[in-house]
Order: sequence, then structure tokens, then C-alpha cells
Amino acid sequence: MKNILTLLLLSIFLISCSPQNNTTRDKENSEIKPSKNDEGEWDLQVLDSQYDYFLNAIAKPMNMYSETSLKNRNSFLVSEWNSYYFSGKYRNVIESSIDYNPRENYGLKFEYKLYQVFAYVNWKYGLRMKGLSGADIR
Repeated sequence: MKNILTLLLLSIFLISCSPQNNTTRDKENSEIKPSKNDEGEWDLQVLDSQYDYFLNAIAKPMNMYSETSLKNRNSFLVSEWNSYYFSGKYRNVIESSIDYNPRENYGLKFEYKLYQVFAYVNWKYGLRMKGLSGADIR
């Protein structure tokens, strides 16, 4: 009886320690989707309090970028980000995929904020992404 109880407890412990797989449905629910604000402009909400500090104090100003260059970089970076997310790489940093359509006209402000998300993740967590400009890597 003692051996059966020990085996039972050991098996429960092993099952509880096994990694839990996310289903496709779970991954769809954790997707970042662009949305329009009250003025009808595309907007991006970042819930990390240090992001605003990064934008105001560390990031290069918006006038240093063109909308076209940001759109091209973002297309590449979103693809790289989503591949990391779906492969499970950098799970401690990348917690959601990004729904981004490069054919959509999001506007300079949105493209800038999205690009700065990738620069911010590099700055805060040291995650190097191939699509970041060398000047934006810290």
C-alpha cells in the first residue's frame, strides 16, 4: 500500500511538472491587433510603463524616419517576431503575436510606435532582431 501511494504521488508530481502545450486557439487569443482610436487614427497600446519613458527619453524622434522605411522594417520585424512567438523562442519576452497587414495604411505615428516596440524590447531585454537598424540597437 505504501509503494502504491508513493507511485501515485510521484506520477501526480511528474504530470504536474510536465510542460503544458498552448493550443492554436490560445495563441489566437493572445494576438496584438491594431485598432483605431476615437479620432479614427490607428493606434497601438503598450502596457509596459517603461515604454513611454523609452519613447520620450531614449528613442530617436519620429522625424528621423519616413513612413515608407518604417513600413518596410515593420513588415520584416513583425514576421520575425511572429516566427519567434509561434516557435516558442523567447517565451519570457514574446507573449503574443502581432496582426499586421503591410498593405494597410496605418500612418507614420503608428508605424513609428510599432517600430519602437521592437527597439524597446532590444533595449530592455537585449533581444536582437535582424530587422532593427544598427543605430537603434543598444
